[in-house]
Amino acid sequence: MPPIQLLIKPASGSCNLRCKYCFYHDEMQNREKQNYGFMSLDTLEEIVKKTLAYSEQQCDFIFQGGEPTLVGLDFYKKLLEFEQKYNIRNVKVMNSIQTNGYQLGEEWAEFFAANNFLVGVSLDGIKYTHDAYRENSAGKGSFGEIMKTLEMFDKKGVDYNILTVVNRRTAERITRIYEFYKKNNWRYQQYIACLDPLGEPKGSREYSLTPEVYGKFLVNLFDLWYLDLCKGEQPYIRQFENYISLLMGYPPEACDMKGCCSIQHVIEADGSVYPCDFYVMDEYKIGNFLVDSIEEMGNRGLESGFVEASLNRPEECKTCKYAYLCRGGCRRNRQIDEAGHLGQNYFCSSYKYFFEKTHSRMEEIARQLMQSQLRNR
Repeated sequence: MPPIQLLIKPASGSCNLRCKYCFYHDEMQNREKQNYGFMSLDTLEEIVKKTLAYSEQQCDFIFQGGEPTLVGLDFYKKLLEFEQKYNIRNVKVMNSIQTNGYQLGEEWAEFFAANNFLVGVSLDGIKYTHDAYRENSAGKGSFGEIMKTLEMFDKKGVDYNILTVVNRRTAERITRIYEFYKKNNWRYQQYIACLDPLGEPKGSREYSLTPEVYGKFLVNLFDLWYLDLCKGEQPYIRQFENYISLLMGYPPEACDMKGCCSIQHVIEADGSVYPCDFYVMDEYKIGNFLVDSIEEMGNRGLESGFVEASLNRPEECKTCKYAYLCRGGCRRNRQIDEAGHLGQNYFCSSYKYFFEKTHSRMEEIARQLMQSQLRNR
């Protein structure tokens, strides 16, 4: 069997922050049961048991939310016990967690470091940009608390990266944000385009990205990254690394660059499974770990047409010289055409602008890397 990756929501949509642009809060409003509470240990055990029985090479358990630390540290200690109990075939197991980093104590940091958890921490740049939308339940910004957590992670040796939502405010201040990250030596960065609420006109919120703003952001960030690359000091920025891998002939690691959707096995707290984190809604449910096998859920996902629908390409994409790199982008950003099919990406002009400004430099980087590989054989 191929490696399997699970995205698990042990606290459902529960969270100790009230981020104004939260896409998962929006999804919860679009399903019959909004919050599934905390995952039981019995459900966790069944997930681990079935996954390790299915896997032959590697399996990744990725915990996200809502805020996945709300279930408590004992939940993750039991996770390790279950993994040890059921990993009878010595499958490679990777554990990671995506957290807002809010008010985490030393015990969490020591646990992550001791047990090799990769931690993604959400931080939207500098204090001005972060506090604009990432507030606590009292309406106060969370920047100071997240910085305390990151300082503690550094002291305890936690392996972490920075997850930044690209909204209008962060996009327009990317130079200051990049320099701030550089000053703090945050070497692993991921920038995630902000989503507008389902059913609303795109670009209508104060935080919304527009194609023009997003295109300029991508070029400005690439320029900063490229200058550091020339000095051998560049951070790892997931999006750029994936584009260069494509130019070198390797498959992309990011799902929005694969050219079609896949069944990601997103698991809600009650064990129910969905094909994608952006579609955890009733009509997309493909099963439940408590009653279905992984094979059955995968087949049901394929039979639902979820993957097949993403293969449709508008005419503009068929003639675009950058289509082999863009590959249509994320499904959630593709607009519905008159026939009801997934059409052009809302950020199509953003990507064209970006590739026009950076394509030749990315090709040169790819050539140099391939030449270096040949020399080192």
